[in-house]
Amino acid sequence: MLEFNIKFSITIPAYKPNFLKECIDSILVQSYSNFELVIVNDASPYDLDSIIGSYHDSRIRYYKNEKGCGALHVVENWNKCLELAEGDYVICMGDDDKLLPNCLMDYYQLIQKYPDVELFHSMTEIINEKSEVMYLQQPRPIWESALSMIWWRWNGREQFIGDWLFKASSLKSRGGYTYFDFAWCSDDFSAIYAALEKGVVNTQTPGFQYRRNSLTITNNVSNTKQKLACRIKSLELYKEILKRKPEGAVDVVYHKLLSDNLYKFHDKFIAVDLAAELRHNHFRVFSWLFVRKQYHISLTVLFKAFYHSIR
Repeated sequence: MLEFNIKFSITIPAYKPNFLKECIDSILVQSYSNFELVIVNDASPYDLDSIIGSYHDSRIRYYKNEKGCGALHVVENWNKCLELAEGDYVICMGDDDKLLPNCLMDYYQLIQKYPDVELFHSMTEIINEKSEVMYLQQPRPIWESALSMIWWRWNGREQFIGDWLFKASSLKSRGGYTYFDFAWCSDDFSAIYAALEKGVVNTQTPGFQYRRNSLTITNNVSNTKQKLACRIKSLELYKEILKRKPEGAVDVVYHKLLSDNLYKFHDKFIAVDLAAELRHNHFRVFSWLFVRKQYHISLTVLFKAFYHSIR
């Protein structure tokens, strides 16, 4: 018989009402019952109170920020949620995402097998605004190192803040989730730092649903300069991580691959970000010509971005 002796904290930095009820409902039907739900309203102008007030479940704790962190500083609200969390392990999920009923149970069973690991990941279904499954996230090995995570992330692996489970005490000791404006790269580096010592354990069945919708912060192409600044910051963090000596034959290979291809992938991500903006306005390429050196953009990368924007 399972002893539900591990407490999970599921946190929602809430702002939008559109899918909030679906989100909460998906959490309350978990097959593993020892959890708390911490919701922090980021000074939303919408009526979240009536949605959350319709629930009468002692596991729900609801707080409201007097001053909003906003999209720019959304990671600060992630960390407010973390400060309030009382569980052993913590999930930070969007107010439009969902958990599948087996999510916490799958995590619990993996924690029993890997009690020293500080980071776990749930296979994820990508859903649309009608909650229909669009596709399934790529499968991952049961265990992998941080270097493996980085390499496959650079090669197109998708991940989101809500599909990670962090050991709460370790995350708090590192100062919380890694800050980037608009949370660009925050999920990546929060996970990398959690996995540096002991790797990550991945579920083999879906437990999380990430919603693609028009309101997602990452769909905004009006803040490309801030996004590129985050890319530059991430480059420096990767350099620091790659100063660490790899352990084991496989990680030696990953370390060499990452080191040899660091700038190649950096330029690739810069080109992708630029192309997303240029698709909306091709003439913006001339503006970028004047400021490209400020953002370390080569002419080759700029022309590549422009080419992809008009294809």
